[in-house]
Amino acid sequence: MEQAGIDSAIQQYYSSLFDEADRLVERSAQGALEFIRTQELVTERIAAASRIIDIGGATGVHAAHLADEGHSVLLIDPVEAQVDKARERGTFEAHVGDARRLDFESNSFDVALLLGPLYHLHHAADRLLCLREASRVLRPGGWIFAAAIPRFVRHADVSLAKDIPTPYPEEWVRLLERGEPGAQGRFPAGHFHTGEELAQELTDAGLIDVEVHAVEGSAGLALEQVLGTDPDLVEAALTIVRRTGSIPGIRDVTNHMMGIARLAGP
Repeated sequence: MEQAGIDSAIQQYYSSLFDEADRLVERSAQGALEFIRTQELVTERIAAASRIIDIGGATGVHAAHLADEGHSVLLIDPVEAQVDKARERGTFEAHVGDARRLDFESNSFDVALLLGPLYHLHHAADRLLCLREASRVLRPGGWIFAAAIPRFVRHADVSLAKDIPTPYPEEWVRLLERGEPGAQGRFPAGHFHTGEELAQELTDAGLIDVEVHAVEGSAGLALEQVLGTDPDLVEAALTIVRRTGSIPGIRDVTNHMMGIARLAGP
């Protein structure tokens, strides 16, 4: 798998095949759950009036909410069409950019969000470069929040409710063993993580106080099938993930995981 091919597919997918602006807002109960829980994990840790860089921030759903909460937010994304939509919000800066090459001075931000780049990067070296670039632009003591898609949930997505082939598909084995995406679907995935692997990548980037949490938790897959944002279902799912989302193994049973860490400093 070549990263150049994934990068090209990302441009097509997010420009013309998929509406990221709608995903976290009203399309499904899963999107509402993901948005609320992501905001919780971030805002319960960061200081008021933080300077935030939202790397791979898409159309700015999270950036807009954080800006409304009084933070200063700068968004970058590689897809120009998404950046154009983000700019329309008018409450934060938005620029086209690449997570592997941040065009910002060191020690410029208090918080770095990486809510998309890691699962679009196939090679571990690129993911490490992405994390180190985010670390470089942080001030000492700054926070990184890095999302990943668990490989076990991806395996469930491609295999459940289907007859299991014999012999077992080699690409399913590669998915479980190494996190390699298969040929199914149009989503331009680069890598699927385990919780332990995500924690190790954050550690390898030189970060400290590493934690990994489920975002949606065990109800996430079910809520992806529920149209609209049923508040009772979302609240029930939040209750479960708040209690169980940091348990190793259990945290992998979710649509997304969140790696949380800090840059050493005061």
